[in-house]
Amino acid sequence: MMCESRDLLIEIGTAELPPKSLQQLSEALSSGICRGLEQHQLRYQVATPFATPRRLAVVIKGVATLQADREIVRRGPDVTVSFNEEGQPTKAALGFARSCGVDVEDLGRLELKQGSWLQYRRIQSGQTTASLIPKILETALASLPIPKRMRWGDSDFEFVRPVYWLVMLLGEEVIEANILGVNSGRHTQGHRFHHPEQISIDNASHYAQLLEKQGHIIPSFATRREQVLVLVEEISDDKAVIDDALLDEVTGLVEWPVAIMGAFDEKFLKIPPEAIIAALKNHQKCFHVVNSEGRLLPRFVTVSNIESKQIDVVRAGNERVIRPRLSDAAFFWEQDCKKSLESRLESLKTVIFQKKLGSLYDKSMRVATLSGFIAQALGADASLGIRAAHLSKCDLMSDMVGEFPELQGIMGEYYARHDQEDARIATALHEQYLPRFWGDTLPKTTLGQALSIADKLDTLISIFGIGQIPTGDKDPFGLRRAAISVLRIIIECKLPLNIHQLLERADTPKARTSTQVFDFMLERLRGYYQDQGFHLDSIEAVLVCRPTSPLDIDQRIRGVDAFRDLPDMISLASANKRIHNLLKKAKDTFPSEPNPSLFQHATETRLYQEMETVREYLIPLVKQGDYPSALKQLASLRQTVDQFFKDVMVMDKDQVQRVNRLAFLQKLRHLFLQVADISHLQLTDEQ
Repeated sequence: MMCESRDLLIEIGTAELPPKSLQQLSEALSSGICRGLEQHQLRYQVATPFATPRRLAVVIKGVATLQADREIVRRGPDVTVSFNEEGQPTKAALGFARSCGVDVEDLGRLELKQGSWLQYRRIQSGQTTASLIPKILETALASLPIPKRMRWGDSDFEFVRPVYWLVMLLGEEVIEANILGVNSGRHTQGHRFHHPEQISIDNASHYAQLLEKQGHIIPSFATRREQVLVLVEEISDDKAVIDDALLDEVTGLVEWPVAIMGAFDEKFLKIPPEAIIAALKNHQKCFHVVNSEGRLLPRFVTVSNIESKQIDVVRAGNERVIRPRLSDAAFFWEQDCKKSLESRLESLKTVIFQKKLGSLYDKSMRVATLSGFIAQALGADASLGIRAAHLSKCDLMSDMVGEFPELQGIMGEYYARHDQEDARIATALHEQYLPRFWGDTLPKTTLGQALSIADKLDTLISIFGIGQIPTGDKDPFGLRRAAISVLRIIIECKLPLNIHQLLERADTPKARTSTQVFDFMLERLRGYYQDQGFHLDSIEAVLVCRPTSPLDIDQRIRGVDAFRDLPDMISLASANKRIHNLLKKAKDTFPSEPNPSLFQHATETRLYQEMETVREYLIPLVKQGDYPSALKQLASLRQTVDQFFKDVMVMDKDQVQRVNRLAFLQKLRHLFLQVADISHLQLTDEQ
């Protein structure tokens, strides 16, 4: 029999929530409540989260009003140990009955072929949904991703912000509860200014409609975000640049968005545009505007939370607030330009990079040595690599970067150009931080690539050297990001660099972590290639050989993954597994080369000759990185290898023959290992 279902509404009214995490909190609350319903076997249809600056809510359609009855079955001790010879229950039987809350006589029997056991069975009546929701909500609230919870008033309750009201409706009925010090009800709050009165919700299914039509609130974060996007785009004749992170933040700040175009004095355009944009975004949450050529215009779009009848007054107020922000930026720029980057180098000695690793000055000196070496390896002037590293952190001591930390590197480039440094050095100062995140652009210039790689490798070696290795989801120094960034730069920019050699150069007598960091970086490659759709065993077949050039690794993995489609791949992979196992189990010691004069079968001679021919072709192909062609050459051995195992008993009783044949197999295996260990490939005939 199907039980009744109703819509469920839960809304938590609060003080203004943190806008940057509003969407995450909303989705986490919805997921937590749904998870609670599932754990209590309460069926439902679909959940819709809602979030505004003053509320987190969720409406869940078709929630069952009652749990289904369920049968509780517990198996007890074996019957043979449950009763003594007189048929009286033993301690085992009495204890089991007591734990079930019944007498031994009330227990049943479970009869199976393996034996007989005492059994307890009962029907547990389902609880009402209304009685379970408060606990489900409390559990969901406790698991929200809130870094630091706060208290308010004289209560002991903790949440991300003070809680002012709570709505819990199952259909038309209020679910009575007191959560976070607030009694539940059916009354919510409308817009602070457009509808400051309470709104009574008659049914959970009417929630969104009531808030929008009566309360002057767009409760859906996704809908409101789309509305902000449309309004900002429509109000500007030119192009308003809409950054996704800023769009999310603005959406988290307003309940009824209204876009307003503002302007600032053209004199501020003399400042680097990134500084103006940072002031507009960070301080005022405004979108900047550019022309068709991408040049910054003296205008901005702000999003108000009120539909004012005096829009010009609101515009003037925003312009008045922005003016001193831009004046500050202009002052910082003017003051910073009075000192050269080089003059700031000494002051880096006062800034600690990490207490066990010294100052930013010390780091700059370490990076300089490596940067010069990499620059030279890539065909650039080593002295430019060294100079770029010396200046790389100097902009951190500027007033502008002190105010806008996200401009590090960007302002370094501007100051370097102002100081008339080599243009290549100026660009490198900007590119050293690239890529900042997954999918970000990579350094395009040789010097920028050298500096970026050197800086990140120094961080990896240094932090590993003091034992701060990432564990679980903890990675305070961003070492995983640094490792994959280095690998991406080398692979995607096709740089012929030996990463193990670079790590050894970056290593110090105290650290001695180059091998450990190398392994850490190889591990990052597994995820990198899996994300691109490569087979895990193809990746493993290459990485197990521990190539030291990321670009070479890339070519090998692509070659091996393509090799999977060759007709001979299954047979060759199987043969390689057999060779690997024979060599692994062999107890004899054998030379690196077999003795051809000891061959007893024509197949041995033929395979040996074919191996020598293939090796001659293979060496130049491997040097060129043409691994698909190299694998095709190896594949040409397939028939002879198969015949070898049919004709030749490798583990011969004759020790001389056995040792010689093991040496033969080792030579064959080494030939394949020049590309990959294809014994790791997991192939089937269906593939």
